Amino acid sequence: MSQLTTCGAEETEEVGEALGRVAAAGLVVALQGPLGAGKTVFTKGVARGLDVPAPRYVSSPTFTIHKVYQGRLTLHHLDLYRLSNPGDLEDLGLDDALGGSSVCVIEWPDSFFGVLPQDRITVHLAVAPGDSRVIRIEASGAIAGGVLASFRKTLPKRFAREEWR
Repeated sequence: MSQLTTCGAEETEEVGEALGRVAAAGLVVALQGPLGAGKTVFTKGVARGLDVPAPRYVSSPTFTIHKVYQGRLTLHHLDLYRLSNPGDLEDLGLDDALGGSSVCVIEWPDSFFGVLPQDRITVHLAVAPGDSRVIRIEASGAIAGGVLASFRKTLPKRFAREEWR
């Protein structure tokens, strides 16, 4: 598990970018946190790290549920906030977005952990005083573990002061 603190949206996006730069095909990233914690900002960073053209246009897919962006790897961005039944993923054909040759970032995954791949990175974003965010990142599985190991090595040095367990 890794934990770090960012000071503002720009740094939160930078951490997402560092993850996107080392992302591998089949990576699933589950983003947890309350409204306004920075889940979509983090996803913009992942998109930038994947070389998605104009990542500033990445937006929350709350009403569309699923957006796709082309970069070095295809980025599937899911927002499951409006869904409540794990069977909804299969009904929507979203199982194709999970794994394979793409990267999938999921906002509001809490009700779906039972049907999501076990090989994934889970990112917990918490609001801290000011515009800071405490970001806790954990990996389970071979793909996620390899990506997290690479992420730790390439993260900007100013974040190295944080805890890496």
